[in-house]
Amino acid sequence: MKYIVLGLGNFGTALSIQLTSQGHEVIAVDKDMSKVDRIKDRITHAVCMDTTDADAMSSLPLQDADAVIIAIGENEGASILTTALVKNFKSKRIIGRVMSDLQKTVLEAMDIQEYIMPEEDAADRLALTLNHLGIVDSFKISEQYSIIETKVPKRYLGMTLKEANLTNRYQVIVLTTISSQEDQKIASGLATSETVLRENEILVLFGEISSINKLILQGE
Repeated sequence: MKYIVLGLGNFGTALSIQLTSQGHEVIAVDKDMSKVDRIKDRITHAVCMDTTDADAMSSLPLQDADAVIIAIGENEGASILTTALVKNFKSKRIIGRVMSDLQKTVLEAMDIQEYIMPEEDAADRLALTLNHLGIVDSFKISEQYSIIETKVPKRYLGMTLKEANLTNRYQVIVLTTISSQEDQKIASGLATSETVLRENEILVLFGEISSINKLILQGE
């Protein structure tokens, strides 16, 4: 897949490197040449460019990218203007970085549906979500294990956990299921062998990411 990361601060740099390490094509952009130089040998493409310049931005494959991530954090004005330009170029998927409630309000007014808040593991979580499309959210426990939220795979809809036998099949543990009610997430309590896997619910899984990804791929 192809991703464009705009802004090479700590977050943008970490995200670009992680996506590249997962085998994706990454175009990372920043107007600071020193930041571009630091990362150019670790990712697919690194470009020195002012992301608020419409003419310069038109040279990027913004419409062809699977997602454009605006990772600018230190300058909210530049971040908002960059987001507006990307929106005008009709990119398929736009993910904005939010540094304040006001910036979040502006992004929502621009109809940006996806955004991330600056937190310690944000780059890890976003890279994981982009790499595994069935994953809704994630929390890294250790280098080996994670807790993952994912949609119930179609193959197991209507089954109980006993029937699905996910633990023996994939070496993962179902902790709970989550449903949405009036824009709120409602957990069903600790999962049991009689828990039914329903459409539009979210599974909360514990295990190795490779095992969880196998479950997602084979469950479609």
